[in-house]
Amino acid sequence: MDLSPRNDEVAPPPPRRRGKRWPAIAVIVLVLAGGGVLVTQFLSNAIDYYCNVDELGSKDGCEEGRRLRVQGSVEEGSIALDGNATTFLIAYGGRELTVRYEGDPGGVFQDCIPVVVHGRLGEDGVFLGDRVEVKHSNEYEAQNSDRIEEAQGACSLQA
Repeated sequence: MDLSPRNDEVAPPPPRRRGKRWPAIAVIVLVLAGGGVLVTQFLSNAIDYYCNVDELGSKDGCEEGRRLRVQGSVEEGSIALDGNATTFLIAYGGRELTVRYEGDPGGVFQDCIPVVVHGRLGEDGVFLGDRVEVKHSNEYEAQNSDRIEEAQGACSLQA
């Protein structure tokens, strides 16, 4: 048995596989870019800017085409049914806004009550609401009575 070391030439390294990494890198870049777009869209759609009626068109973020929450008081005698939709006027700070809400707002919705309507301001100046918040807790009323009085404006509360 011969135990002497062999003098074989060092085997050349296996050939590099060029171009095999690029498809994997491209997939990772596309997944990251797609995830970034989804997160950006989710965050921008999740933000509803809060505006009073008198701030529409004048406050940054309170313009047409953007999702908004608009606060005002339902004008006395303005509630009307239009097919399956409810239309009404809300007012705040001396300005009025026509709201079209698909369906019946329900709950304690009535004339002269402060509301916050979620939706978008249409090109025709009509606010297209998809959610109406009307109930204030007693705690909120106690802490913010001045805001509620200001929102109610000239309406007299109905007991």
